[in-house]
Amino acid sequence: MTAIRSEKVESTEVDDLAAVSEVEAGIRDFVRNDVAYLRRPGPSILSSETALEPNTDATVNNVNSLIQRVAGTSLSEIENLIGELEALRDLLHSEGQRVQREISGYAQLSQAAMKSTRMIADNVSQWKRTADGLRNS
Repeated sequence: MTAIRSEKVESTEVDDLAAVSEVEAGIRDFVRNDVAYLRRPGPSILSSETALEPNTDATVNNVNSLIQRVAGTSLSEIENLIGELEALRDLLHSEGQRVQREISGYAQLSQAAMKSTRMIADNVSQWKRTADGLRNS
């Protein structure tokens, strides 16, 4: 189970790193396109802004979709982890109750054994006194 789980985690980490790299590349492209009009000398800032709006919107949409994909993967992994932790909590709770029942049973058994041992010891001491009394007479 551990070997399978570790392979799953490693493949998830590789996917996450690829997704993060993709998001970072998208953000870099967005920033380059967003500030590109500041570097270009132009007759009018307004005309270059209106020319970049459709490209900027497409870049923003790309970045948003990348972030949603990365966040979606992370959220599904977090939800899976929460489900596994809840299952483990339930298992631990039921095992704790079972252990308490076992301890209670052992305590009752121990008390019964102590009572039996005392009774046997009392009977043996009575027999010993009786035997000593018979020898002395």
